[in-house]
Amino acid sequence: MTDPARPLLVVDAPSLLYRAFFALPTTITDDAGRPVNALLGALNMVMRVVADRSPRAVVLAFGLDAAIYRTDAYAPYHAERPPVPDELAHQFADSHAFFGAFGWYCADTDEYEADDLLHSYALREEEAGGSALILTGDRDLFQCATERTKVLYVKTGTRGVEEVDPAEVRRRYGVPPELVPDFIALRGDPSDGLPGGKGIGEKTAADLLKRHGSLEAALAAWSRERPPRVAGALRDQAGELREFKDIATLRTLDVRRPPDTGTDFEGGARAARERGMEQLAGRLERAGDPA
Repeated sequence: MTDPARPLLVVDAPSLLYRAFFALPTTITDDAGRPVNALLGALNMVMRVVADRSPRAVVLAFGLDAAIYRTDAYAPYHAERPPVPDELAHQFADSHAFFGAFGWYCADTDEYEADDLLHSYALREEEAGGSALILTGDRDLFQCATERTKVLYVKTGTRGVEEVDPAEVRRRYGVPPELVPDFIALRGDPSDGLPGGKGIGEKTAADLLKRHGSLEAALAAWSRERPPRVAGALRDQAGELREFKDIATLRTLDVRRPPDTGTDFEGGARAARERGMEQLAGRLERAGDPA
């Protein structure tokens, strides 16, 4: 049984771990002297949402840094991203055991990216009549915003979250959530290595989509566009822009809804103490004490 009044929380684990690693000092270590700053920072962000939103269950999504079908379509996709630092790599390896100790479900894919899992769990929850929260630092997930799925966008570092619903997506980008992939294709996304249309920035991308309704419609109307640089980009880069949209569009995977599962404060406290997080362990023990 599930509680329809409580949302499913799906967490972009790689995004949170990366942000926490660079936001907190690597001098936060376990008894063996290995950094645990990413685990601690990511855990704190998830726990804050758990405390504020009382989700019915928590899913942490993991996946490839770059899905093969995306790099096959466009080789520079994610190509400029630096390798995972050794001090973070071991925390990634330990993350399933650490987060799992809290009674949270860790979902992984060896073919797709965590973003695809986040989208899939939120969609599955909606199809079953529930609602979802997506905790991420990746704006690509704005395409998932609906009346029943909200994106909790992590601010710089670890300083809280901003709730993004369809109205907020329109305010930020000038387009509805379903056109975010079209918008990314036209504007580009430097963090993913997607250059977008030559000479097409954020305002032009939004204007094109407002007037034409989709990337495909804008491409079909290239000859009527002004200035000439915009018309030229739509004409000469049509195939490339379609590829960019396909890359930016999240895939729907076959996932199962997790059952309602409360946070295991006792198990989490043990996992924290095993990793040298004494203050966190104490907080968790107090949080789980009915008295």
